[in-house]
Amino acid sequence: MTKPLANRIALVTGASRGIGFATAIALAKAGAHIVATARTQGGLEELDDEIRKEGGSATLVPLNLTDSDGIARLGAGLHERYGKLDILVGNAGVLGPSSPIGHIELKTFNDVMAVNVSANFQLIRCMEPLLKQSDAGRAVFITSGAANKATAYVSPYAASKAALETLARAWAQETANTKLRVNLFNPGPVRTRMRATLMPGEDPAMLDTPEQVAEFIVPLCAPDWTETGKFYDYKTRTLMSFRAPA
Repeated sequence: MTKPLANRIALVTGASRGIGFATAIALAKAGAHIVATARTQGGLEELDDEIRKEGGSATLVPLNLTDSDGIARLGAGLHERYGKLDILVGNAGVLGPSSPIGHIELKTFNDVMAVNVSANFQLIRCMEPLLKQSDAGRAVFITSGAANKATAYVSPYAASKAALETLARAWAQETANTKLRVNLFNPGPVRTRMRATLMPGEDPAMLDTPEQVAEFIVPLCAPDWTETGKFYDYKTRTLMSFRAPA
């Protein structure tokens, strides 16, 4: 039986653990060849082992996404090897400090923005030509409810996710008349290391796993997905349109 993502190339950032790890495996199970990036070589090797167990294949790219030249080299390498990119999952992100705004150093704020916003900006710049070479390019960015709630004490993270949402929505509008579809995915509270850092007293057994979440990301990456500029909320299983404030 032909797998729905057979012969498709999927780039997943932050793939060494959590939602990125689970999404890479889920996409591989659906037939995609995974190009996995992360800072940690060991985590990438564990991912490769799991993908191979499922009969899939992966290319491992140790990369710190603050290395904008590295992202550009990755784009050039994908062009040379495949001539296209079918799927981009912008998952990599950092939480940053949990402090009042006045206690946060400017460098710390900039470090969060560099990973959560600027790296995705560079990914868009470098991967858009490749995604447009696909017969059905798909991009999904992982966001957070903190963006619209303006959650206290995690202001760099909340601001960065709000910026990411606007960036992705603008890109969706720019590419609306192409075959490329761009969407956002909000997983909500999930059993990840980031969540445990933010909420150390929370019982992780009460949260869904990254594997459960990943199953809902895969459809947004499929050729038959037609929506763009939308926001999928995992907690409510709802695909939402953005609305301007009243």
